[in-house]
Amino acid sequence: MRKIIITFVFIFSTVITGYSQYYVDYGFSIGASNYLGEFGGGEGTRRDGFVDMKLNYSRWTIGGFYRYRISNKFGVKGALNYIRLSGDDAKTDNPARKGRNLNFKNDMFEATLNGELYIYKVNDVGRTGRYSSDFNLYFFGGVGLFYSNPKGQTDAGDWVALKPLQTEGVTYSSFNFAIPLGIGFYYTIDRKYRLGMEIGWRTTFTDYIDDASTVYTTNYDGISNKTTPELVNQINTEAGEEVIKNHNYIPGSKRGDPEHDDAYATATINFSWAIRGRSKFYRAKHSWVLGKKKRRRRKSRAKF
Repeated sequence: MRKIIITFVFIFSTVITGYSQYYVDYGFSIGASNYLGEFGGGEGTRRDGFVDMKLNYSRWTIGGFYRYRISNKFGVKGALNYIRLSGDDAKTDNPARKGRNLNFKNDMFEATLNGELYIYKVNDVGRTGRYSSDFNLYFFGGVGLFYSNPKGQTDAGDWVALKPLQTEGVTYSSFNFAIPLGIGFYYTIDRKYRLGMEIGWRTTFTDYIDDASTVYTTNYDGISNKTTPELVNQINTEAGEEVIKNHNYIPGSKRGDPEHDDAYATATINFSWAIRGRSKFYRAKHSWVLGKKKRRRRKSRAKF
């Protein structure tokens, strides 16, 4: 039994050591971001997922990451991202939201730890026999923590942090958890560089990424309530009928949708550098690639 355990531990450690030489990379990502919440959407009621996102709300995201391949099937990746989200009622197709006349932007900092499940792999792209290029397709999912700081625009055009104002009479945390899920791929070039793409969705546990969730607490104040009778009349005139009323935007009336938390998505292009290790196992198996180092001979003196 002891011999079996020792043999198993040896084989496992050898496999992990071998994998570690090729499956580590670090790099950066850049792309677009969007969100699903109280801003945007079509003319009807709220719909879940990408179908209710407005492309003209898309902003940007940039970040860095470190990935470690545990095996041929699994990997782990940690990332730090800077994400901007925004929304504006002026651009929505929903008359009630357009009459609300609010907007926001949010510069968020996000840290994620994801597991990757590789579902398709080509070890030698182009069948060159050199195995210098490979392709990997994977699903990913994990946990994330993000810092949120929504801001609204005043009549003067200035952006003001909304959390300290308690626009709905409640307090909420600036730090929240998210569950990232998505799909991605990367292509290795010359065993050194990796170019890839990811599309990811974040489910959150807060409805205040955009600072709108429940009801109005004040009348027109230029930031938490910017609805005017003139705007309501204009929307009704364009519709050819009375679709919204002034009393829809008074204290106590609906301002957001507390039954659904906010969510956001990113689509990024990723570039990274692959790291090759130099363990004893690697040197023993691939010494013909690395070349053998010359040993220095010690000079000895004759003893009398």
